[in-house]
Formats: sequence, C-alpha cells, structure tokens
Amino acid sequence: MPDPSRLRDSTQIVVHRDTLDGLEPPIDEEFTVTVFEENEEYYRIIGSPVEIKEAGEYLARRGVSVP
Repeated sequence: MPDPSRLRDSTQIVVHRDTLDGLEPPIDEEFTVTVFEENEEYYRIIGSPVEIKEAGEYLARRGVSVP
C-alpha cells in the first residue's frame, strides 16, 4: 500500500503567493491543475502526479525552487 505522504507529495505543490503572481501563462491555464489559496501567504497547486511533475518542472525552469 502506498505511503500517504508520498502520494500527497506527488499530487500537490505548495508555493509562496509571490511565486504565482505575474506568472505568464498562469499555471492553471498551462496545466490541468487547480490552485487553492492555502492562506494569506501560500497557494496549493493540486493535480494528477503527471501534471504536478510537469508543473514543478515548469516552475523550476522559471527559477522557482520546488521541494
């Protein structure tokens, strides 16, 4: 049975709000993901493992550190 934390890590990315502000094209238009406001400081990007991997690579190419 898969480890729940591993599944969570493969289906979401949490980033500082400043990271997505001004990103063109917006990540939710580039990939099939949903962006939720986590709190006043963070967004949570949720999607399939394939989409999250590609979104993480997209962010990394733009200089965003994705854990």
